[in-house]
Amino acid sequence: MRNFIGEVIELIYIDRKGKITQRKIRLQGIRHNLIRATCLNTNQPRVFRMDNVLSWEPAKGAGKDAS
Repeated sequence: MRNFIGEVIELIYIDRKGKITQRKIRLQGIRHNLIRATCLNTNQPRVFRMDNVLSWEPAKGAGKDAS
């Protein structure tokens, strides 16, 4: 995942309440067990715990210039 910093990825994630969500994010950085990103669903900064990511992949048709 570190190779995709600055790019858009899609992830499936379990939030702290146990709800499973799918989000498209622009990956800003990874430090320790935390992923810093901008959620493109809400256009807000978010932090995700890596151990709560169920699945991820590069967003189709999205690159560094996509939003």
